[in-house]
This record gives sequence, C-alpha cells and structure tokens, in this order.
Amino acid sequence: MRLRFHWMMPKGGEGAMKTAQETSRVLTTKSTSLASLPDMEGWTRFARAAEESGIESVLLSFSRYEPDTIVVATAMGTATEKLKYIVAYRSGLMQPTTFVQQLNTMSGLIGGRFALNVVAGSSTAEQRGYGDFLEHDDRYARAEEFLAICRAFWRNGSDVNFSGEHYRIEGGHLFTPFQSPDRLMPEVYVSGHSEQAKKLAMAQGSAWLRLIDTPEKLAPVVAPMRERGREVALRCCVICRPTREEAVAAGLAMLPDTEIEKQERGILQRSDSQTLKQALAAADDVGWMNEHLWAGLVPFYGSSSITLVGSPDELAREFVRYGEIGVTQFIIAGWPKLEEMQIFGAEVLPRIRRMEASA
Repeated sequence: MRLRFHWMMPKGGEGAMKTAQETSRVLTTKSTSLASLPDMEGWTRFARAAEESGIESVLLSFSRYEPDTIVVATAMGTATEKLKYIVAYRSGLMQPTTFVQQLNTMSGLIGGRFALNVVAGSSTAEQRGYGDFLEHDDRYARAEEFLAICRAFWRNGSDVNFSGEHYRIEGGHLFTPFQSPDRLMPEVYVSGHSEQAKKLAMAQGSAWLRLIDTPEKLAPVVAPMRERGREVALRCCVICRPTREEAVAAGLAMLPDTEIEKQERGILQRSDSQTLKQALAAADDVGWMNEHLWAGLVPFYGSSSITLVGSPDELAREFVRYGEIGVTQFIIAGWPKLEEMQIFGAEVLPRIRRMEASA
C-alpha cells in the first residue's frame, strides 16, 4: 500500500506567518488572534499549494478558538478541485441524525471529498463550555454509540432504530444521501492514545490516529490494528533542510521564550488527554527520541509537534520505515506553514515514491 500524506491546515492568518514563534498555540488562544476568524484567501492559497505538492487531504482542527470545521470544509471544497478535507469534530455536540444530515449535504456540495476525525475532547473546561459534562471514559462510550448510528444511516439509508445509554433513535430517515464517486461513507479517523480510543478505532473507525513515536515502540501497537483491518495514521511535524545539521539548527531557532513554555505546559498539564500527557512526558524524559525524531518543541507548540528532522533522503527513509511496520498514513505540519509543505512535496515525497516503486 502506498503511503498516504495529509497536512495540517493553518489556522486563520497563519499562512502568511514566517516564524514558528508567531504560530504558538498559546498565541492562537488570545482574543486578538486571527485564528478565530475565517481566512478564505490564506486557506485557498494554502490548499491549492497542497494540491500542487501531492498532498491528499488537509486536517481542519476543532476548538472553541476557531471557526466551525464543517462550514469551513464546505467552503474550501468549493474553492478547490482535488484536495480532500479531514473534518475534526467532537461527538456529543449535536445529535447524530443532524450530524449525518450536515455531512451528507456537504458530500453533495464538494463531491464527497472529506473524511471525519472523531475527537472525544481533551479539555474538561472546554467541553463544559459546549454543554458537555461527561468524563473522559464516558465520552468514548458515547462516541461509540454516536458513530454506530452514523454508520447505520450511511449503511442503511433509512429507518434507523437505536436504543443505547446515550442516544435513542426511532424510525430515523434521511432523504439526502452521502455522495461520493468511490465510497459509501466517509473514512473515520479516531484520535487518542487511551485504551478507550483504541477500542473505539477498532469498533467504529477506518483508521486510528495517534502521535508519532519511534518505529520500535509503535510496531507492537500497530500490528493489532492492522490485523483488524484498521489503518494507522500518525501526527507529526517535519523540518527538512539540505543536511541534518541545518535541520537541527532550524529546529533550535524555533524555540520561543520561557513565558510561552510556561503557558503551554499549563494547557498540557490541565488536560485529561492521554495523548497530550504522553507527548509532554516524551519531551521531558528524552528530547531526542532517536536520531531523527525530536520532542523538543512539544512544551512550546503542543503535543502534535513531535518532529522528524533531517535531510530529504533521511526523512524519506524514515517515512518508509514506518510503512514497513504497518503505518499507512501521516498528517504532517511544519514551519513556515506553507514553505515546509512545499519542501516536502518537492524534495521528500518524490524520494518516497521512488523507494516504494523499487521495493
């Protein structure tokens, strides 16, 4: 199976920012941040560059600091021709019938070019702001019911009946179908490191989405997923420069001031997400997880900033190594947002494709 590559869509205003320090998560949570505003001009420029760089999809993140992902994906899908959109959403914020109705409508407007990233929620305070007072494990139990109902609508098309702990549907019927040239329902990425997240991915997901780690540590957890027919996708960042030494220097230049670190650590430590806690532990324990995998940016830019660092040849070999243990997809980010993606598309991706062809 050819490796599949997706990218993280910049937040509002980030596409024009040239330094990593400008895009720290701490700054995007400020009331003055452009992240809270739609940025069709910047997003469209980035999306078209993604198409030109060979990127399959972009991930739209969900939080109270950003515009709604379903609306953004619909707007962006009409502005592009090939690019797909991975729509992050939190189960429990609307009824599943309404949710499917919205996604089916979007599928007809943009040709089914989207997937779904189900997130159970990482911040208790933020969840309560949305009116959701369930605890971590209960949120995953609810998400399983939620996705079971969604799949029933996509599979049966009508007359969905369901009685569970969190939802009850009687005679559910939607006349607007899911529309796609090659799928009967959207792919579903389930995020998280907890046992509940892995069980949900096996039960209702197409793929398990988690943070990158070393191939040696990932191999034993990837294998059971692949045996159950689920793909495994990794979140990571990349820093690609002509040599490893230049890439390391570029990474070190991204370190912000200590006040940003203090605030970001507070965000990570207050979360009840196993993903965020494990990423911070990796940063504190080792920093460099192997020769090319660096967690040093996590205390400043969040859990998904574990970074592959190296030259084009080195990074291509690293991605292929993950493919050898069963990983099939990657959702990547980098700094500057646009330029790092273009470097990847021009320098790293062609090398990966040549290695795949010669294998």
